[in-house]
Order: sequence, then C-alpha cells, then structure tokens
Amino acid sequence: MSSTISIELNGEARTIADSDNVQDLIDALSLTSQALAVAVNREVVPRAKWREHRFAVGDKVDIVRAIGGG
Repeated sequence: MSSTISIELNGEARTIADSDNVQDLIDALSLTSQALAVAVNREVVPRAKWREHRFAVGDKVDIVRAIGGG
C-alpha cells in the first residue's frame, strides 16, 4: 500500500502518492498530450527524465502549458 505526500502544485497544496513521478502527475492531470514545461523547486525537469523524477515532501512544482499565437 502506498502512502501519500504533500507537494505544492502551481501554488496550491496537493496530495500525491509518495511513489508518483512527474509523468504520473501529468497523467493524473490529463495533460499527457500537451506541450508542457515542468519545474520542481525552480529547476526544469527535462521530459526525458519525467519517469525518473520522484517527488519529496514539500516540493514546489510548476507546470506551464505552451500557448501558441501572436
């Protein structure tokens, strides 16, 4: 059985499974096919590392969607 941890996601508290990685969070938010940038504690996590990067209690996570236009 997995336990949970609290992180800050785009400025709001969120509880996730302690085993979740960045890809798990993106999937849970239904953002899988979006053009995104993810930073944890102000450090960008490259998309190639999303499945490897696990969260720690209190991590500050920012997810930004790319928006096209001009």
